[in-house]
Amino acid sequence: MGRDLATSPGRAGGGLGGGWWMAASLVLLGALRGAGSEPTADAATPAGRAPAPAASDPAAPGDTAGQRTPEASTAPPGGAESADAGPTPAGAGPTPAGAGPTPADAGPTPAGAGPWRLARALDLPPWLHLTGGQRTRYEHLYNQFRAGAPGDDRALSLRTTVLLELRFDPVRVGVEVQDSRVYFVDDDTPVTTTEGNTFEVLQGYARLDLGHVLPWEGQGYLRAGRFTLDLCNRRLVARNRFRNTINSFTGVEGGWVTPAGWGVAGLAALPVQRRPTDRDDLVDNDVVLDREREQVIFSGLVLSSPPVTAARLAVEVYAFGLHERDGRDLPTANRRLLTPGVRVWRAPRRGDLDLELEAMLQVGRSRRGAGANDRRDLDHRAWALHAEAGYTFEVAGSPRLALELDAASGDRDPTDRRNGRFDPLFGARRFELGPTGLWGAIPRSNMIAPGGRVQLVPHADVQVMAVYRAFFLAERRDAWTAARVQDPSGRSGRFVGHQLEGAVRWDVVPGVVRLEAGVTALLRGRFAREAPGSNPGDPVHLHAQVELSF
Repeated sequence: MGRDLATSPGRAGGGLGGGWWMAASLVLLGALRGAGSEPTADAATPAGRAPAPAASDPAAPGDTAGQRTPEASTAPPGGAESADAGPTPAGAGPTPAGAGPTPADAGPTPAGAGPWRLARALDLPPWLHLTGGQRTRYEHLYNQFRAGAPGDDRALSLRTTVLLELRFDPVRVGVEVQDSRVYFVDDDTPVTTTEGNTFEVLQGYARLDLGHVLPWEGQGYLRAGRFTLDLCNRRLVARNRFRNTINSFTGVEGGWVTPAGWGVAGLAALPVQRRPTDRDDLVDNDVVLDREREQVIFSGLVLSSPPVTAARLAVEVYAFGLHERDGRDLPTANRRLLTPGVRVWRAPRRGDLDLELEAMLQVGRSRRGAGANDRRDLDHRAWALHAEAGYTFEVAGSPRLALELDAASGDRDPTDRRNGRFDPLFGARRFELGPTGLWGAIPRSNMIAPGGRVQLVPHADVQVMAVYRAFFLAERRDAWTAARVQDPSGRSGRFVGHQLEGAVRWDVVPGVVRLEAGVTALLRGRFAREAPGSNPGDPVHLHAQVELSF
């Protein structure tokens, strides 16, 4: 491991990915050419206060879902990914379908306004909507923490998305293509479907604007087909932003929001199974179409309120159901889970205290694994929690300090007939628990992670973040699932280590070109040093990326 890029044995696969990257580079040249002649979204906005799209998620370095800057932070760049914004942590009011606008929801941009866009450069008619993005990221992981793969790992990840939508109110029809590839990995670098998904139809749907057809006051929509979405605060259902591949579903979803801000959302869908799953095929960037299976069904209902008290507190109540069973060439853990939860939050605001509290329960039946020999159904009883309190100072840079606690239950006794390990379903974690990709050291299962966060906007186009987390196992006999390390005896204790993270993001051409770099380290604690199968050394992860939006 740790060989030079020029001599790494990782296979490059077909030439399509390079073509996409070259196309995005041409877009960049056009953007730079047009950036001086068109006003950007940030041009007329005070430092650090550029407005984000309605119901969008103010962004942290490394994830357009994580910045908890007050009132509004630098808007995420446009394009198919960032247009699918999610709700604001600790903050924004309810959104249609609990999801925030998706690429399909982004309204038309007035001619000559906003950042450079390919659709305006091509002078497309208003009923034809075209948007997209390309991201290139390099990662290097020193001292791999996953069992069985000591040493260093590196990867070059490319992700391109293009959304084409026909808009004839009240109906829209859209198709989004995703091309996610990984290059220059070593022979023993872990590569899964979270890194690779080559040339795939990510979304293909028809959408009806219910505000045009229902007699009630309010806004809403109904969408059928294949789609991505964010629900609640993205901890259980999310359109992945930092990760190189994106969750999608096939079915029906929609929502409604009243003029007063009360919202309801729901979905019934089949999760899309990403393919290929074989590591060699993934490293070769082979094209194998994804598919849905009727053996796996996911559903949910979300109710949300506007701020309803003098303390500006808003409430969200939800329940998600997952039912799966083994099928031919589809081994599963036979999860039959109900996950209800409640979230209460107060939005960040300069010179004021913000807070967020979310509690999740999980009940049902499951198996310990998806292996063919694991046919023992267990009672599933689990929980997860997020608590946060922050304060934003009324000084230059709008610094925000926050204390955070994330916790999720583990399995107390791996030999009994109960499973107590929380299942995070289809959620994201980068915006709270550190980068994913080659990192992802803190999972939302069997963990207790108190910590603190500092965020700063020193310039209108620059955001800086520093985070500390102390990482403990909730149950010492259960696994550190991200590392596949476990001590069934419990004698290695429960303290995994101290996670330190720093990241900076610079919008070089606001809304068009964004650069980002970050470093994350885990200073190993007793469990990470002594548990059977642990690797030596303190892991350190570096990443740098450029993101283009068109």
